[in-house]
Amino acid sequence: MSQDAFVDFQNVWLAYNEELLAENHFAVEDINLQVKQGEFIAIVGPSGCGKSTFMKLTTGLKMPSKGRILVDGQPVTGPLKISGMAFQASSLLPWRTTLDNVLLPLEIVEPYRSNFKQKKAEYAERARKLLSTVGLAGYEDKFPWQLSGGMQQRASICRALIHEPKMLLLDEPFGALDAFTREELWCILRDLWTEQKFNVILVTHDLRESVFLADTVYVMSKSPGRFVVKKEIDLPRPRDLEITYTPEFTNIVHELRGHIGAIRKTGAVINP
Repeated sequence: MSQDAFVDFQNVWLAYNEELLAENHFAVEDINLQVKQGEFIAIVGPSGCGKSTFMKLTTGLKMPSKGRILVDGQPVTGPLKISGMAFQASSLLPWRTTLDNVLLPLEIVEPYRSNFKQKKAEYAERARKLLSTVGLAGYEDKFPWQLSGGMQQRASICRALIHEPKMLLLDEPFGALDAFTREELWCILRDLWTEQKFNVILVTHDLRESVFLADTVYVMSKSPGRFVVKKEIDLPRPRDLEITYTPEFTNIVHELRGHIGAIRKTGAVINP
């Protein structure tokens, strides 16, 4: 293991059940991956290649059939409390206000749960600050149906970060939004990450999104998923949206698109 690896996958294979394991039918195979402390990685690849499965393994929602996973130096043996998650559907609870939706993890995750009632005012203040950071000041008492899709997704990211996790996992978080809103949220996520330097694992179909946000982009093969390309994004930070119109940026996007096109056609493994 690399000493500074925050996430460390060591020869990880996953079959979804015993029958599939007996048939050597794996959803993901032979994953060796080390993510440095504070690194932002993105995972791209064809639909059904195992990107979301990889997320479940990282958070301990699935256990590997073979191999081992360490996060923050500890073996993953069950669901992690040090991670926050946001998905394509914001899944805000419709009967709770924006503020109460954001506070939800503090009501259910220790060590916050035990003293939630005593510290509710303090936690609410933390939630208000976070909402203000993503441009939702003034919307704390609105219900999800009173918010646009982009606003709901901002609230969802706040909910994922309210318990100050060491790692944020994002599964297609901006996929359902229009292009303008999506780019706005890229910048919000960039700023939150720059300020707090938590680890981020972003699963996305959007190659521009992956290149704009990530330090490193990994391409997955068709199922059974394995990482076939590792691309370090050598673009200076902080990045603003203007960079997405430069030849340097476009060349990286085209290179990644070429890899995915080759995988789609042949399923061939490309050397990293």
